[in-house]
Amino acid sequence: MSTQDKKTKPSAKAEEIKGAVKENVGRAVGNERLTAEGRAERAKGDLRQAGKKVKDAFDR
Repeated sequence: MSTQDKKTKPSAKAEEIKGAVKENVGRAVGNERLTAEGRAERAKGDLRQAGKKVKDAFDR
């Protein structure tokens, strides 16, 4: 992965937080699509974090 890719790719935690915000805003305004998008983004961030943890465990 080049340094350019790392700069444009959000961190897993940031993606998780962004998803949680979208989900909560979607619930507050009653927008089911926004709620679903937020839930999906949060899950994607969770998976990326889990993958990093597994990778770190095997690197040791």
